Amino acid sequence: MTKEELTLEVIARLKQEYPDADCSLDYDDAWKLLVSVRLAAQCTDARVNVVVQDLYAKYPTAEALAEAEPEEIEEIVRPCGLGRSKARDISACMRMLRDVYGGKVPDTMEELLKLPGVGRKSANLIMGDVFGKPAIVTDTHCIRLSNRIGLVDHVKDPKKVEMALWKLVPPEEGNDLCHRFVNHGREVCTARTKPHCDRCCLADICMKTDV
Repeated sequence: MTKEELTLEVIARLKQEYPDADCSLDYDDAWKLLVSVRLAAQCTDARVNVVVQDLYAKYPTAEALAEAEPEEIEEIVRPCGLGRSKARDISACMRMLRDVYGGKVPDTMEELLKLPGVGRKSANLIMGDVFGKPAIVTDTHCIRLSNRIGLVDHVKDPKKVEMALWKLVPPEEGNDLCHRFVNHGREVCTARTKPHCDRCCLADICMKTDV
């Protein structure tokens, strides 16, 4: 089985296993997803979803958040860890949205990467989830599973994994596949325990590398 064939089979099986997979960060506006994905660094999505409720209660719009001082933001987001740097990035990002983009989140990779605190992973998430454009979000689950399954060969750099997957994954499947990797990575192909290969829908085709 070629890597291309393996990729298509993985997509098909995970689609059947997790038909409703989507982003686990709660948001109802593009700017809120920008905030949440920054807070999610080294923090669980579940905790972020709780913390942002207080943040948006005090600052209900991107404009209001742009007006806030980083220290005020930090007081609220501290439970997510790395409070100072995250608050600084969120403040600068919201101010750039206000001052440069008229309060609207840009819809191109080039423009998204200009925003403070936004890297390729965050930009791809916005591109796929908000704008419905082709995207591959190389978070820890995507990187771990891509290596274990054998879609990439001992590649840990996020951008290199992304570039490798672009050659294998049909553009319209990338975003959903990455959400399914998150579900599968949390439930079956876990990081902190031995993977549960006995109940994995990919067991017979997985290369089981890097385990």
